[in-house]
Amino acid sequence: MNRLSQWWRRFGLFALLGLMLAALISCGNPGSNGTNANGKPEVEFWTMQLQPKFNDYFNNLIAQFEQENPEISVKWVDVPWEAMQNKILAAVQSKTAPDVVNLNPDFASQLAGRNAWLNLDDQVSAEEKDQYLPSIWQASTLGNQSFGFPWYLTSRIAIYNQEILSQAGVTTPPKTYEELATVAKQVKDKTGKYAFFMTAVPADSGELMESFVQMGVKLVDENERATFNSPEGKKAFAYWVDLFKQGYLPREVLTEGHRRGVDLYQSGQLAILTSSPQFLNSIATNAPNIAAASVPAPQITGSSGKINVAVMNLVIPKDSDQPEAAVKFAKYVTNPENQLAFAKEANVLPSTQASLQDPYFSQAANDATPADRGRLVSADQIPNAEVLIPKIKDVKQLQQILYENLQAAMLDQKTVDQALADAEQTWNQTRG
Repeated sequence: MNRLSQWWRRFGLFALLGLMLAALISCGNPGSNGTNANGKPEVEFWTMQLQPKFNDYFNNLIAQFEQENPEISVKWVDVPWEAMQNKILAAVQSKTAPDVVNLNPDFASQLAGRNAWLNLDDQVSAEEKDQYLPSIWQASTLGNQSFGFPWYLTSRIAIYNQEILSQAGVTTPPKTYEELATVAKQVKDKTGKYAFFMTAVPADSGELMESFVQMGVKLVDENERATFNSPEGKKAFAYWVDLFKQGYLPREVLTEGHRRGVDLYQSGQLAILTSSPQFLNSIATNAPNIAAASVPAPQITGSSGKINVAVMNLVIPKDSDQPEAAVKFAKYVTNPENQLAFAKEANVLPSTQASLQDPYFSQAANDATPADRGRLVSADQIPNAEVLIPKIKDVKQLQQILYENLQAAMLDQKTVDQALADAEQTWNQTRG
């Protein structure tokens, strides 16, 4: 049995176990019918791993909402990050889903394809949609139907160690992958260290797949058939294969996830790390000497000039017992005032245009921390940022197929041409 088959068998088992668990929970809670113990309409609100750090924020937010809407109560449930997909999948299948759920568009779109979410186009006016950044609202649509309210955003930046670059004779950090290849050679040849880490582990970060898009690769067509076996795809595959074979990428990119790149950067063995601006605070705590040499810079991109953004949204299950109350609460959580407050609390970015106009995202004090400056760099990218990975049901399977074939080319088990052809054939076979 190949690894892909094993993965799908495990996914099916986890989904089945989640469904059984949801059924048990439902049977053990017969009063869960959209009202609380006092018979008042209740909105059940699920978030992903935001407790206990943001307890005060959400408790105050909910209290204010309930004060303004005394006919509605809100029950907040926080779910561990790694458990959310199985729990919401099981809950949707067993029709025990909460009323408002915090998800990312990648996974939410998979269930949107199964008609699991409320169509927000019937619930939101054009004026209300216009509050949000257009490209970010678009990220939560499928088949011209809106399924999610955009919430908070992150857009990675490049964090570079200016001491290592200086030792290598690099005066300007790379802005493009083409420039990165030159810097990678300089850093390795002059210092013995690595410039960059980009994991090719199939089950880890999707950043490598995003780099293909940034290099001008179209991954799939409107029928979800492969389009990556193209001149642009060959160039992108060859780029990473050549860097690896020449020794300018750590060999651990084949076996270690993004966390390894973090460790290498914090130990002073890596010149450039791509991460969110708030990670600069972690570097300051874990490696003060490295933090002192760290400077934020814009995200590295390719010939397309595209910039990545990660979106968190709020979706409302189609089977919600309280759809009108759920829509009202989701609008409240994601309105410009509350988005601005949460962005400041969590050091993330808002998805509403008015919130981004706040000086907090464009002005830095003289004593601003690197994380503060990183926030400004990241916020400056947002108007042009977009979700780079296509909204398709099996996007993680696509990532696995691409990464496994890229690894084979890196290890000289296949040519770049063969790796692309095999990836194309394998993916298209999954489409029927």
